[in-house]
Amino acid sequence: MKKPRIAITMGDPTGVGPEVIVGAWHHAELHDLAAPVVFGDPVILQRAADLLQSPIKVKQVDTLDAVPAPTDVLPCLPVVDPSCRAAPVRQIDARGGQAAYDALRAAARAALADQVDAIVTAPLHKAALWAAGHHYPGHTELLAEICGVDDFAMMLYLAHGGPVRGPAGLGVIHVTLHMALADVFNHLSTAEVLRTIRLTSRTFSAIKGSPPRVAVAALNPHAGEEGLFGTEEQSLIAPAVQAARESGITVEGPLPADTAMVRAAAGEFDAVVAMYHDQGHIALKLLGMHRAVNVTLGLPIVRTSVAHGTAFDLAWQGRAETSSMIEAVRVASLLARDKLSAAD
Repeated sequence: MKKPRIAITMGDPTGVGPEVIVGAWHHAELHDLAAPVVFGDPVILQRAADLLQSPIKVKQVDTLDAVPAPTDVLPCLPVVDPSCRAAPVRQIDARGGQAAYDALRAAARAALADQVDAIVTAPLHKAALWAAGHHYPGHTELLAEICGVDDFAMMLYLAHGGPVRGPAGLGVIHVTLHMALADVFNHLSTAEVLRTIRLTSRTFSAIKGSPPRVAVAALNPHAGEEGLFGTEEQSLIAPAVQAARESGITVEGPLPADTAMVRAAAGEFDAVVAMYHDQGHIALKLLGMHRAVNVTLGLPIVRTSVAHGTAFDLAWQGRAETSSMIEAVRVASLLARDKLSAAD
């Protein structure tokens, strides 16, 4: 099978995106896994290469058919307005937000047209995105709109290694995404929990190669303690778990969220369904912040991302960590190969 062609979006040029892309380009593993091309601005990427004193040369390509093969050449499809070059680094700027938006939209359209097999996104800054007039909570919701889907979810994924003992790694999938904690309770329902469990089982099967073992975290302390600390476990979560189990999914819950993550890291479960953003993010990032990968479930295209933000405190100082970008390409390649195999 040929290497999947992967579009890497530049992200917000004022943050660490350009640096982590250039830094990752040095790793042979990235090129062994995929044929990558960057959607962004070649001048900004060359600035990042110069900052890192990298021998890599950025080459502007005008079509995807013109992507060069040498690993010391970084092909860039210029899909953003050159005005973003004037945006000050490490600052929220509408030009940076617009560049991130344009790169993502172009990459998503290429994936929908089967011109690329997957997309990997460098981070955007949500405030810059909003400053540019694009009022989305983040990449995930924007991609869902571009792709025309309502049934989607976010998964943070860690491959096997370190504290993650399961051979297939560990995924944490969220029922609710980017919203205030006070709003979470109004967005939880049995239907939403069941939908997320099903998405988890379907997508993680591609990573593991067999049906995953899924844990569903409780919302309240001690899983509600038989209703003493809340009734959502009994009224909302347990019925979803039962329905998923009856459909053939290997699932357990609702489990106390703190011990569910401990058990999953030890290899008892492959994936954990979390009820809200920080319930899943904090636990997984403590296990491996720089190895974590964001995967969007439910899209008609493959999309992964680094699990960190624009990191203004590190950006454009040559200090950015590249391991999450390399892992994002690895997971995107794995999912893209599975999708290509299914299409054959």
